[in-house]
Amino acid sequence: MKYALFPGCVLEGAAAEAYTSLKKVCEKLGIEVEEIPNWTCCGASHAQGVNDLAALAVNARNISIAENMGLDIMTVCNTCTLQLRTAKARLDKDEKLRAKVNQILKDSGHPYEYKGTSQVTHFLWILDDHPELLDGKITNPLNGYKVAGYYGCHILRPQEVMDHGDGKHPEYLERLIRKLGAEPVWFSANRKCCGFHAQLAAEHDVLVATGQIVDSADQAGAGAIVTPCPLCQMQLDMYEPEGREAVHSQAEVPILHLQQLVGLALGMTKAEVGFDRHVSAQEKLKLG
Repeated sequence: MKYALFPGCVLEGAAAEAYTSLKKVCEKLGIEVEEIPNWTCCGASHAQGVNDLAALAVNARNISIAENMGLDIMTVCNTCTLQLRTAKARLDKDEKLRAKVNQILKDSGHPYEYKGTSQVTHFLWILDDHPELLDGKITNPLNGYKVAGYYGCHILRPQEVMDHGDGKHPEYLERLIRKLGAEPVWFSANRKCCGFHAQLAAEHDVLVATGQIVDSADQAGAGAIVTPCPLCQMQLDMYEPEGREAVHSQAEVPILHLQQLVGLALGMTKAEVGFDRHVSAQEKLKLG
């Protein structure tokens, strides 16, 4: 099983622990990944508001490189997944738009045209579709540890683009948590937007959302929150203290990247999955 890895900007910088833990986990699971050479930012849900055609061309370029590699794309970021899949859906449906974007790529000197032959999937979806990848490899089952699965919003909707499971009532993150031996806990904010993309524009409202999410998981008895999105992880982890203050909460909950939780179940230590890079509630994690 091999994929062209689109890491996205955050894994290359602020969330480096998400990148290193992903590589270690993929190696243990037998998932071969080859990073897309010379990839560029997906636009992070903002670029299309400035220049929609340029945002399409950027993502068509990324996909076309994977097509030339002969591989489907694996992402580890909800927003990157949404941007790439949205571009693919639009280009595959509209022949004139595809031709226009390919002309832009050609004029810019890009050697490949977009053809639509590579699929775009998420690391979480791969594990959901192939639970057998974990069989016999969970050396440190999480023994009923209560984990709140936080989807975020970009991995779920729009349903017609993301198209994995039920976007309104998802269960696949909980399935994985159970597979790792932990106990998924339901909490009311598991699909609430973390507000990452609006942090600068609406700081108070975003901090309230952050505080509500963490408090909701804490009220449900979670020992940790796990998310498949590094942007959500950064928002909840970095701004947990301010979010706590915004909603007058006492909640302190560790916020894990999905691959970190998987890594812990595979026998890695907290240091090996990069948990020491986290900002909030480090002493609260009773795993690893």
